[in-house]
Amino acid sequence: MKKPLLRTAFARTMALIAAVLVLNLALTYIVLTVYVVKPGVNQLSYLLARHVLVAQWVEQQNSERIKTNISQLSGVESFSYAEAQQNGLLQATPYSFLSELFYETLNESAEIRVGSQERLYIWVQTSSNPRWFRVPMAYLDDGRFSPLIVFLLLIGLFSVIGAAWFARSLNRPLKRLEYAAEQMVRGDYPQHLPEKGASELQAVIRAFNRMTRSMSQVEDDRALLLAGISHDLRTPLTRIRLAAEMMDDQDPLVEGIISDIDDLNGILAQFSDFARARERVGFEFCNLNDLIQEVVTSSQYIEQNLIRLELHRLPDMELQPVAIKRIIANLMVNAKRYGSEPFEIKSGLSFDEEYVWFSVRDHGVGIPEGQLESMFEPFTRGNTARSDEGSGLGLAIVKRFTLMHSGKIEARNEIDGGLNIKISLPRYPNALDQLD
Repeated sequence: MKKPLLRTAFARTMALIAAVLVLNLALTYIVLTVYVVKPGVNQLSYLLARHVLVAQWVEQQNSERIKTNISQLSGVESFSYAEAQQNGLLQATPYSFLSELFYETLNESAEIRVGSQERLYIWVQTSSNPRWFRVPMAYLDDGRFSPLIVFLLLIGLFSVIGAAWFARSLNRPLKRLEYAAEQMVRGDYPQHLPEKGASELQAVIRAFNRMTRSMSQVEDDRALLLAGISHDLRTPLTRIRLAAEMMDDQDPLVEGIISDIDDLNGILAQFSDFARARERVGFEFCNLNDLIQEVVTSSQYIEQNLIRLELHRLPDMELQPVAIKRIIANLMVNAKRYGSEPFEIKSGLSFDEEYVWFSVRDHGVGIPEGQLESMFEPFTRGNTARSDEGSGLGLAIVKRFTLMHSGKIEARNEIDGGLNIKISLPRYPNALDQLD
């Protein structure tokens, strides 16, 4: 299942920087509008009003010489409405905010339009004069705005690139830490992680490395202890069994001794399996159904007539056959020892075809809901009714081998009775690549 977009540190950092950038641009726009654009427009309105006043005064003079000289110096021209139409008035765009500023300056209403022909013009008609005055402005070439647009685009582009680089540099150590934690969940202990990034992140990685070394050492010591116990006890148990077999076979005590020795040998075998559960060797392409059939056919745990098989067609995938068969066998032993017949073994493919799964179910009383997860911990049994036999490592070995395949375990009590344990194995387990 994909994470929501803003759940990742990378996405959150990018969103934060983008929000800061947008806020910065908005504040820049407001500042420029209030302290640069608005004063400039007010100044333009004031000068425009003065030009119009001068032009109106000139219109009232009888001297043509004065009118000509003033018109040439200021560039302001006076037109009747018909003449104005012929000179581009209809193509000009009205600007109400300029009209409002004009009114504030002269206390007289006016209509103001802005148009461009060969150059930029501002058309003005006041309420006291029916004539239109055309005031020339400096010509604005659209090409002058191109560098500004490019500059703004470059700012946005560099900001996004910088934000992506920053977020990635922050996210890389976190991803390495996440991958290493996932390895530990599967029972693998990662190598020393590079202590890179911010000082706080380096401190976290340093502590994680120390924790990993400590836990790996504890695990190694425990595996060595279990292997040592298994090895050291096998020799005296072999002698005891040999001596018992040389005694009277009809003696019920002898039969009990031999049975107890077999149970102890089974427990020691589980110790060895648990100690070797971290060894990731022996993977090969095989079919899960074939392994299930092999275990059931050669099973010494449950009679075949008590097992219901429901196996759907499955693709071949990379598995460790010995480990998978041990998972199946341990689940069968658990079902036989603590459940009731009939026993069901099913297999199938997940809806998205990402996982293959198999399940083992009995029809016993099940276990309390609160113990469904803890029963997979070492030396733990589901309830007091299950505490009379076994080493408490059977389901722990199942969990170890399942995690070694990057798989998942689900245990639930069925409505009509019995415990159902389902193992899901990914068809294409993701390799945890080391980031540079």
